[in-house]
Amino acid sequence: MWSFIEIQLREHSVTIKEIYSQGDIHHLEHDYCSVPETTTADNGPDPVKELREEVERLRRQVEEMSVSQTFCLGRFAASDDDIKFYTRFTTCSHLMAFWKLIEPASNNMIRVSRVRAATMKHEDGMTDGALDRSLQPIDEFFLFMVHLSVGLTLRDLGHRFNIHESTVSQIITTWANFLYTVLGSLRIWMSAEAVKAHLPNQFQDYPDTRVLIHCTELRCQTPLFKSEDFSYKSHRSFKGLIGMAPHGAVTFVSSLFAASVSDTELFKQSGIMSLLKPEMAIMFDNSLLVDECVPCKVYRPAYLLEEQISADEEEIQLRVHIEGLVHRVKQHKLLDTVIPLFVTGSINQIYTVACLLVNYQNGPLVEGWAED
Repeated sequence: MWSFIEIQLREHSVTIKEIYSQGDIHHLEHDYCSVPETTTADNGPDPVKELREEVERLRRQVEEMSVSQTFCLGRFAASDDDIKFYTRFTTCSHLMAFWKLIEPASNNMIRVSRVRAATMKHEDGMTDGALDRSLQPIDEFFLFMVHLSVGLTLRDLGHRFNIHESTVSQIITTWANFLYTVLGSLRIWMSAEAVKAHLPNQFQDYPDTRVLIHCTELRCQTPLFKSEDFSYKSHRSFKGLIGMAPHGAVTFVSSLFAASVSDTELFKQSGIMSLLKPEMAIMFDNSLLVDECVPCKVYRPAYLLEEQISADEEEIQLRVHIEGLVHRVKQHKLLDTVIPLFVTGSINQIYTVACLLVNYQNGPLVEGWAED
């Protein structure tokens, strides 16, 4: 048997005698309790430490590359321009401050029914892995803001976030309902003292103005029917009423009504009448004919500009200011296009959230509102 071992060792240029000659035979036995000593030159580099540092550096590099290639909030956090484009928040700091306000409540968020999700999975032939792949809560919020602010489609968002379209739809509906509940529970109507404390210079001739009234219209997709009993219109319209303080804070948002309702009737049914007092004034254009039914003073700067060709600079600045306030709500591209069919059931929540977010995204009347 030894001769066989020696033959095998000779093939590898090693013999039993050579092994013995290297030291005591007991050295061939492994000591499982011993700890290998690292031999380093005095004051020389530690190769183990260097390897660990290199592994850590590579790990961070992989993480950074993963974030840079993934469509998520972290990818754009360093660019305020990108944050503003995708979310309408002026800076990442504004967005994170808002996130800290809503994050505790998001832990108790009620999500879209799992029964509906299972139905979608069955109809689309999806696997459990494809449906259950989830985003971090802050990236779900980011997805909702991208949809609201840029108006991207379900397919586009699905490709960007690497999730199925049905999952995108569930996230949007869930966050619309959640933000509607959270933001809608806060009192936004401002006292006379608070409004006067922030009154812009353009309103020096209208110091008692409490709220600016504007009616806006939204268009939503509807199913197309080929029967003679149905209309062939591709969308239906809704109307809503928005109230803003002179400095730009949204202080009133009505529910949505059918577009067939006149602006005057919308004003009466909106619920704002209960907030108006004799000592205050409201301002809106001449499409609202409610002078006789409101208990307060009414200003119409648009009417003044139409009648007075030689309108002074202060009146022009006032009109530009008001148009800027209205524009801030419509900066959410989703509201400025035909709203997709899948959110029609949540259109009232979407509209209300878009209006209320103005109070958090950039503060009242940030300069440069007309950009992009």
